[in-house]
Amino acid sequence: MTDYDVVIVGGGFTGLTAAYALSKQGKRVKVLEADSTAGGLAGVFEFNDGVKVEKFYHHWFNNDVFVPELVKELGLDGDVILLPTRTGMYFNGRMWKLSTPLDLLRFKALSFIDRIRLGLLVFQVRKIKDWKTIEHLSIREWLESMCGKSVYKVVWEPLITSKFSVYAEAVNAVWMWKKLVLRGSTRNDKGGEELAYFKGGFGRLADALVTAIRANGGEVEFNTRVDGVVGEGRKMLAVKTSGGEVAGKKFLFTPSFPLIANMFEGAAEPQWQERLRRVKYLGNMCLVLRLKQSLSDTYWLNVNDPGFPFVGVIEHTNFDTPDNYKGTHIAYLSRYLATEDPVWAYNDEQYLDFALGHLKRMFPNFEKHWVVDYKVWRSEYAQPVTERNYSSYVPDASTPFDNALISTMAQIYPEDRGTNYAIREGRKVAEQLL
Repeated sequence: MTDYDVVIVGGGFTGLTAAYALSKQGKRVKVLEADSTAGGLAGVFEFNDGVKVEKFYHHWFNNDVFVPELVKELGLDGDVILLPTRTGMYFNGRMWKLSTPLDLLRFKALSFIDRIRLGLLVFQVRKIKDWKTIEHLSIREWLESMCGKSVYKVVWEPLITSKFSVYAEAVNAVWMWKKLVLRGSTRNDKGGEELAYFKGGFGRLADALVTAIRANGGEVEFNTRVDGVVGEGRKMLAVKTSGGEVAGKKFLFTPSFPLIANMFEGAAEPQWQERLRRVKYLGNMCLVLRLKQSLSDTYWLNVNDPGFPFVGVIEHTNFDTPDNYKGTHIAYLSRYLATEDPVWAYNDEQYLDFALGHLKRMFPNFEKHWVVDYKVWRSEYAQPVTERNYSSYVPDASTPFDNALISTMAQIYPEDRGTNYAIREGRKVAEQLL
């Protein structure tokens, strides 16, 4: 049995970046990934005719630094495209453009005074330098105090409810504060937003990382689920997989907290496992539609109408060209929900019918025959729920074993999950392991 320098559980961007950094330093690493592809939620899949699409929609902001640094290091910086985007809102049966400050002034769903209050929000947000001063507040409590109940009810409440479902009133204000700070700093000199994309999708970038790791002598193994650990005192000796035990000198775990807690069953104190399980998560059901025709000219359409079950309609080919998808149009319909929700149990066909019924209401000209193909993706632990005073209870990187660490997307707080931060954390934890 090979004794690796570092065994990494999880082939998302945190695990792959850590493995890449360690392998560059001559360490013998092995990555164990339960899925058949690299990249985690940023992975890709193929339709029957070979067209590759991401499972869940992705882009990065023009002020992100860790993704472009990695892309450049891998010699792929020529594959980055920076594009202006069109964003909008569906409210009260109609579409509203919200890409520029002028669009905001035309948003007559709010009174003129409320439009001004909404526009000034970004300046109020920037004044907050210490996020811990608002961590005890819910998003509602914080936003209503700054822009009023009317603005919150029309603009923010539907989005927060769609995003956090049953936890909408529990999520603390820091989550929203960080989003507003980031979005306010991605505008160009005309007030429009520019986003970046990697040609072929983030899954292609993940594959490039796998290639680089292997070129450095490391190993990446897919379809390998870790279901236990072997320890002796304060030292972890191996992880248990369906193919047998994998031994190592050091270990890194990157899946969600509940999955890590399950892996440590019987090898760690129940109190430690319960601290991991204290962090709640929401699932995500993402319907990927491949269409003959475009739905609209908007890339990111926030759905603010409470009668609709989606947080947004993201028409990817209004960002990346349809030419890359054999002339077809790619749209994502994203729904966050508790896994106890009856909709979570729908099969793919049921979920398609459920979704298309609502899509038809938004786009009356839409017909089912526009759908060339579709795929439903589910992630049980898609979104960590950062409740009030989250920093006081979120687990740190330590484990009951001195030679094993944790690095997950639930620990990057006050930032929210994202590929840019996954890459940052992968580099950071690699240095700790070194």
